[in-house]
Amino acid sequence: MNTDTTAVEHADTDAGLPTDTVFELLLEDRRRYTLYYLSRKIGAVALDDVVDRLAHREGAPTRERREEIRLEFHHTHLPKLTESGVVAHDPAAETIEREPAARVLDSYLELAFVDDLR
Repeated sequence: MNTDTTAVEHADTDAGLPTDTVFELLLEDRRRYTLYYLSRKIGAVALDDVVDRLAHREGAPTRERREEIRLEFHHTHLPKLTESGVVAHDPAAETIEREPAARVLDSYLELAFVDDLR
């Protein structure tokens, strides 16, 4: 029996995102929720709105908690989202926007969101 999974691990999805990238993007809760949130919006969304949503979702949205989320999002999650081509960031306007390449994530996001509600 052949157990070589190299082709599967590095296969591209229909939109051209490598499978590894899809799962890496969806692995972390804040990134996953951000992608889900953007999938429900049309156009650019203020980073402050995303941070507020994440803070409320995680419990007590104190000023300190928002700042902690903002810093982590800016230094960890935003680079992954923009480098993969699923999110565009406008630093001058402090907004992010879903890119067409993110559509490949929609079915995964729906499943993950339902599971996250449990």
